[in-house]
Amino acid sequence: MEKLKILSAAAKYDAACTSSGVDRKSAPDGIGNSTACGICHSFAADGRCISLLKVLFSNACAYNCQYCVNRCTNDAPRASFTPRELADLTIQFYRRNYIEGLFLSSGILRNPDYTCEQLIETLRLLRQEYRFNGYIHVKAIPGADPALIAQLGMLADRMSVNIELPSEQSLNALAPNKSRNAILKPMTQIRDGISENRTDLVRYRHAPKFAPAGQSTQMIIGATPESDYQILRLSEALYRKYALKRVFFSAYMPVVESSLLPSLDTKPPLLREHRLYQADWLLRFYGFTAGEILDEANPNFNPFLDPKANWAVHHLDQFPVEVNTAPYEMLLRVPGVGVRSARRIIAARRTGSLDFDALKRMGVVLKRAQYFLLCRGKQADAARFRSDNMLQAVLSDKAAKMLAYPQGEQLSLFRDPGMITKEDVAQCLTGEL
Repeated sequence: MEKLKILSAAAKYDAACTSSGVDRKSAPDGIGNSTACGICHSFAADGRCISLLKVLFSNACAYNCQYCVNRCTNDAPRASFTPRELADLTIQFYRRNYIEGLFLSSGILRNPDYTCEQLIETLRLLRQEYRFNGYIHVKAIPGADPALIAQLGMLADRMSVNIELPSEQSLNALAPNKSRNAILKPMTQIRDGISENRTDLVRYRHAPKFAPAGQSTQMIIGATPESDYQILRLSEALYRKYALKRVFFSAYMPVVESSLLPSLDTKPPLLREHRLYQADWLLRFYGFTAGEILDEANPNFNPFLDPKANWAVHHLDQFPVEVNTAPYEMLLRVPGVGVRSARRIIAARRTGSLDFDALKRMGVVLKRAQYFLLCRGKQADAARFRSDNMLQAVLSDKAAKMLAYPQGEQLSLFRDPGMITKEDVAQCLTGEL
């Protein structure tokens, strides 16, 4: 229990937990299952909250990454499981219905190869001896032998390799034991292994699966001076080159004192992390590119507007659009219209023209969308496309409430809310803020 307390606490800084993306039923001679509805505090279609055991194999680390609480020079309690202990712990938790899967990572114990061997043995015990068919997400160890990475991929559902920091310069400064090549090499191997395995599954129905839920990565935000534009361009390149399922962003939480890092009293940039996730969604599902969301002239996100609304108010020449004729790609760019509602619009207008009441029933957020849409050539009642009330529509909920706050009243979203006025909020549309 003491090991579990230490190693589960040490794992909390890893944000790369998500739905499984795997649909594997329990075998007659096994226990557990991994369903496509997801795990790790995800909600299934039937309303269930699904979770997993998120733990490190060991927090004893031979590396000295400045941002990491487990770095070798940090004075912290150390602990390590044996493969048998961790496998048994996972099964006991599963049998008690505490978890439905495992998220496993580790510090570098001795060296990358030895650490990877310990993870492989843990997963081998779970899969082959305990016959555990539940979801397992494991962190690949950069620098480990490719043969070991291949074995790990045959036992896990999802693999991930943390890219850690947004630039090679920052990685060299804060993580001297790691290198860009050591991180990208296993990412390339996992990508190629998944692609080859798909071909094998077409030819051979019962071929073993290699990381069937794909791979992901994580980078730390706020520990180094890179702009949001640099981070977003890197994310776009990772999706395109390595076919990642997700790029996770982790707002840097100061846990160790270092002259190379923000001071311990610095607050985590949670709003910035939130904006990056919003922009990431636009890259993955809305057809945006990083260069459309941000550019070198405007390299950071607007604190008041979400990325989609910010793009819309700076491209007013493209609005309003006629909802009954606009292409799907343009509908996705309208604030208040999501992927699901855009698909509903495309399907519904085949049988007749739509009005604003119909859009509301389809899930369109008219509070925001009405200023950018036309229905049968007309705008919504009382909506003026270039009027001041459009600002209220496109601002995020907390920022919109700012308009109703008297000057000087506290609002926790902002760095210094007592100094922000209504005029400041209005200037965000012209880029003068």
